Amino acid sequence: MHRWVSPMSRPGSGSTLGSASRNRVLLAAAVLALAVACAFSNALRSPFVFDDLTAIPENPSIRSMWPVWATLRPPPQATTVGGRPLANLTLALNYAVSGTDPWSYHALNILIHALAGLALLGLVRRTLLLAPLRERFGRDALALGLATALLWALHPLQTESVTYVVQRVESLAGLFYLVTLYCALRGAGAGGGLWNAAAVAACLAGVCTKEVVATAPLVVLLYDRTFLSASFREALGKRRGLYAGLAATWLPLAGLVATTGFSRGGSAGFGSAPALAYWLTQFEAVSRYLRLSVFPSPLVFDYGTHLLRGAGAALPFALPVIALAAAVAFALRALPRVGFLGAWFFVILAPSGLVPVATQTMAEHRMYLPLAAIVVGLVLGAYRLAGRWSWVLVAACILVSFMLTRSRNADYASTLSLWGDTAQKEPGNARAHNNLGLALFRLGRDAEAISHYRTSIAIEPGDQGTHSNLGNALDRLGRTDEAIAQYESALRIQPDFAPALFNLAKALYRQGRTEEAIARYLEVIRVQPDYAEAYSGLGDALEGLSGRGPEAIARYEQAIRLKPDLTAAHYGLAVALSAQGRSPEAIAEYEQALALRPDFAEASTNLGVLLCASGQVSEGTRRIEAALQINPDYAKAHYDLGNVLAQSGRIPEAVGHYQEALRIDPNMAEANNNLGMILCRSGHIPEGLAHIEAAIRAKPDFAPAHFIRGLALLQSGRRAEASQEFELVLKLRPNDPSAEKMLEMIRSAP
Repeated sequence: MHRWVSPMSRPGSGSTLGSASRNRVLLAAAVLALAVACAFSNALRSPFVFDDLTAIPENPSIRSMWPVWATLRPPPQATTVGGRPLANLTLALNYAVSGTDPWSYHALNILIHALAGLALLGLVRRTLLLAPLRERFGRDALALGLATALLWALHPLQTESVTYVVQRVESLAGLFYLVTLYCALRGAGAGGGLWNAAAVAACLAGVCTKEVVATAPLVVLLYDRTFLSASFREALGKRRGLYAGLAATWLPLAGLVATTGFSRGGSAGFGSAPALAYWLTQFEAVSRYLRLSVFPSPLVFDYGTHLLRGAGAALPFALPVIALAAAVAFALRALPRVGFLGAWFFVILAPSGLVPVATQTMAEHRMYLPLAAIVVGLVLGAYRLAGRWSWVLVAACILVSFMLTRSRNADYASTLSLWGDTAQKEPGNARAHNNLGLALFRLGRDAEAISHYRTSIAIEPGDQGTHSNLGNALDRLGRTDEAIAQYESALRIQPDFAPALFNLAKALYRQGRTEEAIARYLEVIRVQPDYAEAYSGLGDALEGLSGRGPEAIARYEQAIRLKPDLTAAHYGLAVALSAQGRSPEAIAEYEQALALRPDFAEASTNLGVLLCASGQVSEGTRRIEAALQINPDYAKAHYDLGNVLAQSGRIPEAVGHYQEALRIDPNMAEANNNLGMILCRSGHIPEGLAHIEAAIRAKPDFAPAHFIRGLALLQSGRRAEASQEFELVLKLRPNDPSAEKMLEMIRSAP
């Protein structure tokens, strides 16, 4: 039967528009957009998770919109947007709006999803108004289009593609895919040339967003053959230009895939995972997708790298999937419009099902577009069987979907809730336990983090990242030797694993093994020359070595060139500059560190000390007081403020701050010494001596304390003991003029 519609019933003709007024169409569009906005509004403050981190905060290519070609070439390590320039460009737009604040990214994701829903509404409505379907569905074409779009857009299975920011690649590609098909449909009517050109442009935009759009030319051709033409030959014959243009988009797609090494950084492609096991696992994946389309529970953020081993394990899943595929093949000939929906489902899933993906063997976001076929089938099937009574059932499904989507979005409210939910639903997923451990670690819950890291390692012993993360948690608990063992385990698995090398260097430095730490930092830089934190850590290690301050300064400056917002590098550079007597430059770096991190108490204190030393006592005092507002238990800030107050003659206030410093840190030699000196000078020699002796016990080679003790002993008439103290000062600080003068005075006295 010839399916080409007559001019009077072609899409875009007056009769089509007459079936539903423009106002009704606009109202339906508004209802859909509002419903999507309400369903996903509770996701606006969800944090970045998982691959969001490499694609957004750690992606330097989105930090500037100019030159645009740099933005269109995302780095390979930004795995989800690598080779996907248009997706990366949209992230750059968001970065320009809100930096690394997630709200604008979520807002744009919601907008993209709403636009995709509108494209589906228009596609379904206009398809139902075509001659083959008009008699059966035309009267309610707009309502059916709206119902379909609402159920699809609000389905909780879509949350991963909308709420998980970086899966914008899926929803944006889906939008371009639907627009391609919609424009191709409109191109069958009046003004076809412009619509066909728009279809090709949308398809090109799609392949610049995600590889799945490679299937769009095939689906357009199948749609044409099913609803508009009598055969594939006729479809190709009538619209050669359209199909030539659509097929031409495969060329830039091939070039973009080539930029990722045809493997997306080793995460996809043949060789990234055992192909046969991956293909067998896809039977389970498709079965799960179909079930979740009808009963969307449980939804899982990350299914991990689970693989089915052997045909026996896959058979229970393979039999129904193969039967369904056979039914679709039969329907394409006997019931082509039903067959088209089945083909839509399988063809769009095919790229992720056929090309092994090592990092995810199944993922809910892959159902973004395939779900549309299932929803269309369910809505039209219910309408066909129950007529207008079907509206009650469809409305109930839409309402339930709305509530389930809102509930699912709540799981994305924090990394802890998301990974906790994932680990609970997929307890055998090593990556879920590792990421749950990371979330707990960031909240300071180290013991719980260690438990999940160990669970992850028990499931997947060969994951170097988990060993390194376990090392971090152990290190923070003071179990540094155990931490070093974990870093070394990570490096046995992957000797050039930069994070483990970096963490090992930090641990060695804290143990006082400075030369070993320097060697490890240099290894990090050799493996990953743009690792800014490694340059900063190397600066810390060098700054502590005599005579290597200028080298430290150079390393800090390298870190800042690589990562201008690296607070630790600005702080370290300020410390090194101050040690070199370059106070104005040090002040500028402390101020930059505070601009990046206003609650940086250490930087505020050190800045205050430098300002006071440069004569800006009022501003310096304010800075130290600000540090104490940030952290009232910061002992050094109390000590430094005590010094400033003592030098200003405000002795009682100075004593109070020294005492507060010692309450927090009783072994702080400097505070004990200065407090003891004040007490001795004010005549409270026994009490003062007690503090000075406490300073000496905490720091036996602390020359200033020995000198003050000598003065106090001399003041008490204990000249022989005082002489011993001054001699000890000279051993610790040879040629100290003050100690020499005191000894000379004692020896010359009668």
